[in-house]
Amino acid sequence: MSHNNSKDKLWSGRFNEPTDAFVQKFTASVNFDKRLYNYDINGSIAHARMLSKTGILTAQECEHIIKGLEDIRAEIESGNFAWSVELEDVHMNIEARLTDRIGDAGKKLHTGRSRNDQVATDIRLYMRDAIDAILIELTRLQQGLIDIAEREADTIMPGFTHLQVAQPITFGHHMLAWQEMLARDHSRLIDCRKRMNIMPLGSAALAGTSYPIDRQLTCEQLGFDAPSENSLDAVSDRDFAIEFNAAASILLTHMSRFSEELILWASAQFDFIDLPDRFCTGSSIMPQKKNPDVPELVRGKSGRVHGNLMALLTLMKSQPLAYNKDNQEDKEPLFDTVDTVIDCVRSFADMMPAVQTKKDNMYQAARSGFSTATDLADYLVRKGLAFRDAHEVVGQAVRFGVENNKDLSDMSLQELQGFDGRIENDVFDVLTLEGSVSARDHIGGTAPAQVRASVARARALLA
Repeated sequence: MSHNNSKDKLWSGRFNEPTDAFVQKFTASVNFDKRLYNYDINGSIAHARMLSKTGILTAQECEHIIKGLEDIRAEIESGNFAWSVELEDVHMNIEARLTDRIGDAGKKLHTGRSRNDQVATDIRLYMRDAIDAILIELTRLQQGLIDIAEREADTIMPGFTHLQVAQPITFGHHMLAWQEMLARDHSRLIDCRKRMNIMPLGSAALAGTSYPIDRQLTCEQLGFDAPSENSLDAVSDRDFAIEFNAAASILLTHMSRFSEELILWASAQFDFIDLPDRFCTGSSIMPQKKNPDVPELVRGKSGRVHGNLMALLTLMKSQPLAYNKDNQEDKEPLFDTVDTVIDCVRSFADMMPAVQTKKDNMYQAARSGFSTATDLADYLVRKGLAFRDAHEVVGQAVRFGVENNKDLSDMSLQELQGFDGRIENDVFDVLTLEGSVSARDHIGGTAPAQVRASVARARALLA
């Protein structure tokens, strides 16, 4: 009868033959889950202290285990730790090394737990820190947009629907639209973190453990809000990973929309903004080119985050309770999403404060396309005309302007009165771009005073 080397396989007792070499490599996760080492060690230290407090370990055994784990952490961080595919994953690599260092006491660490509840705990600990890191960068980007909005509260630009000039707005108002999207993303991530912060440790493989463990004690050491209520669910749940990736997908969708507008605005056809050189590249054959590579790449990276969400949803959709090996596939899409989101948000947080606006170009673009047509219709309504009739009158004025290459504000009073006799000299107060934006003077409107008030509220919420 052949046996696996128990040093290499911590579960080899039940097996009659060694693992096939290809299967060993195919089923191993250590190449990607080793990034969880810090969380695995923290969880093991908390577990050891709990085992000592409940009398399952002696105080001396606990002390040796903790010292051994801290030494292993130092080995890993110095690059001197030898990761082994034969040991499958981060958990067994660390446990085997611990036993090498301190002997039989290391074998007692796994009392009252399983890799199932261990990995579920490690990922949550990792994701807490990942969300906190994203929130730091997201807050920085939000603050940058709020600062731009305040600075550009009076900068007039065209607002678009269907990518056609619709009504004049301010650049500050537009920046606050992006900030509103990010504020919702910020809130979603905070909510996701709350639901994630439940501790699976102590659920063991699926049914709990017969040892007299104190889950509340471990929970407090690791900073969880509460222990999980059901061991079956705790070891197999990956809702938190899916929810995070869903929130990340919405965030990257928002950033892709930002990117599209920045790319358009930086083009020669719009020429509304100038992106800082350090966030752009040139062409290998066209010396005049300045390519908006950072926004383009962020726009592209939204696709991989959306793909990761689909991967996680598909991973979980047919799994019976409790843990299945399929769950090993949760980490790579999750890690990739974390890395992608942090990089994308950080790049925008760095780039946006350095974006330069071309105010004259924006102003002239807002003058084209009859952007104050709605203001003229509203003016006629205030003069007693029904809105639908006012709409028809203004439509006729616009057709005249198209035929004669004249904006509404460039028409004479006599020309305008030809469409409706109610029009008087005060009409020019609303036909100017400044008059149009200032008229939207209510909460959420584009009036400069409202933009500044909105900036103050947004800053207070971020504080």
